[in-house]
Amino acid sequence: MKTSVHAVVRMAQKAKRSSVQLSMLATSAKNDALQVMSRALLDRKAYLIAQNRKDLAAARKRNYAKALVERLTLNDKGIEEMAQCLLDTANLKDPVGEVLGVFTRPNGLVIEKVRVPFGVIGIIYESRPNVTSDCIGLCLKSGNAVILKGGKEAFYSNKAISSVLKDALKVTQIPAEAVQLVSSTDRRAVNVLLCQDQYVDLIVPRGGEDLIRFVAEHSSIPVVKHYKGICHTYVSDKADMAMARKICYNAKVQRPGVCNAMETMLVHQGIAERFLPQMIEEFKKAGVEIRGCPRTRRIIKTGIKKATEKDWSTEYLDLILSVKIVGGLQEAIEHINTYGSRHSDAIVTEDMKEGEQFLRAVDSACLYVNASTRFTDGYQFGFGAEIGISTDKLHARGPMALEELTTYKYLVHGKGQIRQ
Repeated sequence: MKTSVHAVVRMAQKAKRSSVQLSMLATSAKNDALQVMSRALLDRKAYLIAQNRKDLAAARKRNYAKALVERLTLNDKGIEEMAQCLLDTANLKDPVGEVLGVFTRPNGLVIEKVRVPFGVIGIIYESRPNVTSDCIGLCLKSGNAVILKGGKEAFYSNKAISSVLKDALKVTQIPAEAVQLVSSTDRRAVNVLLCQDQYVDLIVPRGGEDLIRFVAEHSSIPVVKHYKGICHTYVSDKADMAMARKICYNAKVQRPGVCNAMETMLVHQGIAERFLPQMIEEFKKAGVEIRGCPRTRRIIKTGIKKATEKDWSTEYLDLILSVKIVGGLQEAIEHINTYGSRHSDAIVTEDMKEGEQFLRAVDSACLYVNASTRFTDGYQFGFGAEIGISTDKLHARGPMALEELTTYKYLVHGKGQIRQ
């Protein structure tokens, strides 16, 4: 389906106009709307699943990878989780209007630093239909209008979810035009959206590295992004072996097709011969392909591929794992900072001094001691849903939830002061 240049521009204009009205609404009005939208998803469950089947049929015809089909699928449970996510977002504290600081100048001026919405946020994403609902909920709660541009693989699902939620807004105080969907499979629609810096205040891309790089290179609007999730777990010689196996297995196997899954496991040389045989056997039983360094291949002599230099910087998003034996904490830190993507990395150790050193030295958005990297998620952090995981360092880093969808302004109160 084609969308004209003028249609995208009109969407941006409508979103900008509605954002002013939205920014003035009370928290209760926004929460009421989220509750209405949640009920609408449940009421229209059969319709949403029927539309999703069209996308799944197209995915099978195009022979999409199993991991992509899994991300694409909507079922009863998935829709119930989307509805619950809207309710959870309604229950979160509203960041808009929060006073971040107040100070009085010697001349009597009183200056407040206050959280405010960005205005209009553009979300460009792939695969996951639940992103449509999550992003609408988060943007509206934080007082922002939203323009959504999903991928062609979820065309019918995204359109259905967006239409159900927009229809629901008609009985609320939130203007329906605060939600816009670019319902097009034409890549040129993205280019047009990325040029609307007069109306759109922030762009957040969610998807593969190629999409994110395209958006970052072509946008005249500020972009918050992460290119890929190359996550590591370092198993120290001071680790509890049973705990380490549990954490590493979860980080790789529980859901391998997501950005917070472990892609490289680093193991201290002092425990490699004790730890690796059982750990790798568990991975093999789960269908994980192992790509090991030379030292790993000397310990595990069969069933392991040779890891190449490229493997250390590859996000597999699949049941594939790189394994490297390292001399100690410093080598592990250097490897992560060299090959990692600044997303999520973990250490398993019983030595808290070593854990603290890891936390200080590794340059990533989310760092863990004795826990799986799979927890890097707005919902798991207690933020509600998330727009995405930012590996940038300016404005937002880590899970982007309500606070990260606001900026601030200074409100200055005087009594006739003039500058001399």
